[in-house]
Amino acid sequence: MSYATTQDMVARFGEGEVIALTDRENTGSIDEAVLSSALSEATSEIEGHLAARFALPLASVPQLVTGICCDIARYRLSGASVVETDPTRNRYRDAVRLLESIGAGKVGLGLDPAGQVAPTSTSVLIQPGERSFPPGSLEDF
Repeated sequence: MSYATTQDMVARFGEGEVIALTDRENTGSIDEAVLSSALSEATSEIEGHLAARFALPLASVPQLVTGICCDIARYRLSGASVVETDPTRNRYRDAVRLLESIGAGKVGLGLDPAGQVAPTSTSVLIQPGERSFPPGSLEDF
């Protein structure tokens, strides 16, 4: 299971770029096998960073992880006939730094250690504190 799909890649980079990155046979369409391989490699790289903190594979994939997977796959697809650009390389490096921060616990994914969406509370608890000035203490003013 990959943390991103063909649709995620197209939504993020556009169909033309995904075709340019994957179409090795010049058919004018996305080569699903090439893209699937790159997404699998990206997923493996992500899991290498997250393995110490989460049960893998993640049962619930946050959008942040999907975006990271797309950026890494795009970088991996660059090379042979597709020229690697500075923005592609920079996005990859940013993705790796973000994964390192997530792995170190500096950035959260909103998941518990089992990889499930962590429960959140939507209620607010208000507790009255002690009075700063006891009754009658300001009568002299």
